[in-house]
Amino acid sequence: MNISQKVLAMSLSVSLLGAGTSVSQIAQAHDASHESVTKTDSKAVELRSDLDMLLSEHAYLATDTMRKGAEGSKDFDASVKSLNMNTKDLSKAIGDLYGQEAGKEFEKMWAEHIGYFVDYVNATNDNDENARQEALKNLDNYREHFSQFLASATDEKLEAKGLSEGLQMHVNQLVSAFDASVNGDYDKAYKYERESIHHMYMVSKGLSNAITQQFPEDYHHTSATTKAADLRSDLNYLMSEHAILAADAMQNGYDGSKNYKASVKALEMNTKDLSKAIEGAYGKEAGMEFDKMWTEHIGYFVDYVEASKNKDEDAKKEAKSNLDNYSKEFGAFLSKATDNQLKSDELAEGLGMHVNQLLASFDAYTKGDYKTSTMKVREAYAHMFMPAKGLSQAIVMQNKSKFEMNMPKEMPDTGAQK
Repeated sequence: MNISQKVLAMSLSVSLLGAGTSVSQIAQAHDASHESVTKTDSKAVELRSDLDMLLSEHAYLATDTMRKGAEGSKDFDASVKSLNMNTKDLSKAIGDLYGQEAGKEFEKMWAEHIGYFVDYVNATNDNDENARQEALKNLDNYREHFSQFLASATDEKLEAKGLSEGLQMHVNQLVSAFDASVNGDYDKAYKYERESIHHMYMVSKGLSNAITQQFPEDYHHTSATTKAADLRSDLNYLMSEHAILAADAMQNGYDGSKNYKASVKALEMNTKDLSKAIEGAYGKEAGMEFDKMWTEHIGYFVDYVEASKNKDEDAKKEAKSNLDNYSKEFGAFLSKATDNQLKSDELAEGLGMHVNQLLASFDAYTKGDYKTSTMKVREAYAHMFMPAKGLSQAIVMQNKSKFEMNMPKEMPDTGAQK
């Protein structure tokens, strides 16, 4: 998969991302206004964004936890706890939509499938091929049962066959990322990790569409699959992924991990994808300027890591000062690009939060406070969905005609990410 082909530039050229799960009918509500079509904060789009965050975070936390389990990392238990908290959050979301009983059933099944991944990790650590195959068989059975559960919950608006295919892709991506990491092919491991995260945005698109069709009045007859919604989801993916890849690279750099170079490469690829997105919205020169500034701020994080390793407090303060200055300069850049729809002082404040969250997570990690470290990573991940919301709305308002075109009334049964 060429991820860079699936970013904002696609949205601006009014291409549709394929549904990640089988959706037989993806229709825009007949009475949705032009205003709702171009809004990135309608009730339907907010639902999709919430699911974007929870489902993609599951993929990230699952790959991270599996890798740490194989490595015997000191922060493994904290990583497991974060994954369990994500499961609780997802289950609550399902319970709010479909009732407490459905939420409990979802949690039971979701926790079971995580357990099978744990079984796969343990079997790999024990070099037990039979146990590995049993874990894969259990995951295969799970996807069939879970597909039926979601199909029933959504009144068959999500079809079991397509769901099953999408879940198989999810399983394959997580297992492939883990296997590659165990085998020392770290570039491939991060490639599969990025794909597994991106895949879940296809799932959230299909699920949010099904929910809004089931309960149209609850969502004011707005659609979760407009071009504006696609744009916001694209930016959700790229910006939140930056946060977790940055946190991961900082930890790997501090530890001197074997996968450090691969994690830096993945972070650089994310930067290229983000820069391509900005270029799609504002032109080549703006894309190049974004790339330069974004890369510089990553460099300041690297400086902070190196200073921490060397126990150089002055160098740490200098790196933090550079990050603070960057927040102001980058805020001014985005404010100008969006014709001041995004205010530079508010942007700088938000960027300051991003910086503080990553540094707090890293500092806690270096002190062995893994509970705080993983909590701050979750905060940093969730935070990036806020600038994605603001930037997507600004871009839509600047290119309104490109987002007002009629949506197709029907989309093919894709079953999985293409």
